[in-house]
Amino acid sequence: MSYNRIVIKVGSHVLTEKEAVAKDRMRDLVDLIASLMKKGQEVILVSSGAVSAGYTVLPLDRWSVGNKQVLAAIGQPLILKMYQEKFARHGILCSQVLLSAADLDSKKRTHLAQLAIDNLLANGVVPIINENDVIATEELVFGDNDQLSASVTENFNAQLLVILSDIDALYDKDPRKFESAKVREKVSLITPEELDAPSTANNEFATGGIVTKLKAAHFLLERDKKMFLATGFGLDDARSFLFDGIQKGGTFFSN
Repeated sequence: MSYNRIVIKVGSHVLTEKEAVAKDRMRDLVDLIASLMKKGQEVILVSSGAVSAGYTVLPLDRWSVGNKQVLAAIGQPLILKMYQEKFARHGILCSQVLLSAADLDSKKRTHLAQLAIDNLLANGVVPIINENDVIATEELVFGDNDQLSASVTENFNAQLLVILSDIDALYDKDPRKFESAKVREKVSLITPEELDAPSTANNEFATGGIVTKLKAAHFLLERDKKMFLATGFGLDDARSFLFDGIQKGGTFFSN
């Protein structure tokens, strides 16, 4: 199936390694987006990583919300510059769009954002969207760009959200605890129990991990949109799905 407009969301765990930006993975991501654009597809990128980028030059304690605001303010231009350099290799311009939940709760502000995104895409520019972490203190606490990317998919008229994560798929049980865990390749219904799973600190399969991705998928399924969850540590699964329509791995959420 062909998608005219795609949102790709990449998490901070994919973009960072050993407290630095994972430049090789960023390059692979940019190469993927450039290839999709050459096919005539429009791509919106929702990218985490500002706080981590800021930390590389000013290693403050990241458990403090105030410090995270400082790191985000420093890191946003740093990570954008990295993207600009990598997109320039393909002759592509990219742009920064900072949004807060309030921007997508207001009809007027949402409309203004829609016009801006449409104009950027019409000119062949990749919009790179991030939560406005400098002022969105609650978002900083939860670190959840999954919900933002789902809202972007809905509000900016994309048909598909691709989440590239350190979680490579949805399993029928926690694969770290059960060797018999199997990937759920296609999902059309997410139960209330899955959406209300309790959060556990430092657990990638809880809030900030798989639960936020399920909430994003549920939000989109209710609006007849689709979502593909795949690993960001190597993009073979994403490429196969996006270019050949073949699902080698990952989970596809679709009605």
